[in-house]
Amino acid sequence: MSEMEQTPTPSRPPVVILCEPQLGENIGMVARAMANFGLHDLRIVNPRDGWPSEKARSAASRADHVIDAVQVFDRVEDAVADIQLLFATTARNRDIPKPVVGPDEAAAEAVAFGQKELTTGYMFGRERWGLNNDEVALSNKIVTLPVDPSYASLNIAQAVLVCAYEWRRTATSGQLPFTLDDYEGEPASQEAIQRMFEHLEGALDVRGFFRPVEKKPVTVRRLRNIFQKADLTDNEVRILRGVIASFEKYPAKYGNE
Repeated sequence: MSEMEQTPTPSRPPVVILCEPQLGENIGMVARAMANFGLHDLRIVNPRDGWPSEKARSAASRADHVIDAVQVFDRVEDAVADIQLLFATTARNRDIPKPVVGPDEAAAEAVAFGQKELTTGYMFGRERWGLNNDEVALSNKIVTLPVDPSYASLNIAQAVLVCAYEWRRTATSGQLPFTLDDYEGEPASQEAIQRMFEHLEGALDVRGFFRPVEKKPVTVRRLRNIFQKADLTDNEVRILRGVIASFEKYPAKYGNE
């Protein structure tokens, strides 16, 4: 799968709205964070340096599908007009009577709405001072992150990244893009492991590994335990058998003491 292909999720991704962002670089980093987690609808209200922005495209690190689809608005009200569940993100306490949720709870609600093909969105404020109260008042709920209150300021792209991550983690039930099982094959059977160990034990015996002899049973049990804890696959057992065979094929470089 190429970097530009989008993996579908069982829920409509939320919209990201940036209110009066100042730097094109920050817009680009937001686009990159969105693309990382499958979001693609970016709306910008009154970007200070105008639009389009080559600085934004460069900072987006090939998230061109997000940059190319950006919509620019003069008013916040127009940017959020079609959104049916709108979250306002803020790190400050507001004197506005709205429910306050964390990014995980917001993600759960956004996913539930998205599964019904309803439009959801996260609204982010200016780099220096965030959203104003009138903008927060447009939202259904406030999202705040569990940051250290003594240093609550996040870069706008960082805030988007956290919300986008929580949304995708919830939408996909935490499914990862790959696991080692994809590459290493099926777990080895106990028969294959025991035959491999008997092969190893015989090769070590020939080379005088078990000394003193009276401690051999304890050493054998410990060696067996090492391999049992390793959760070996068929492929790994075959590799180990090849390693043991190389001991048997070639004489030791140094003689036994």
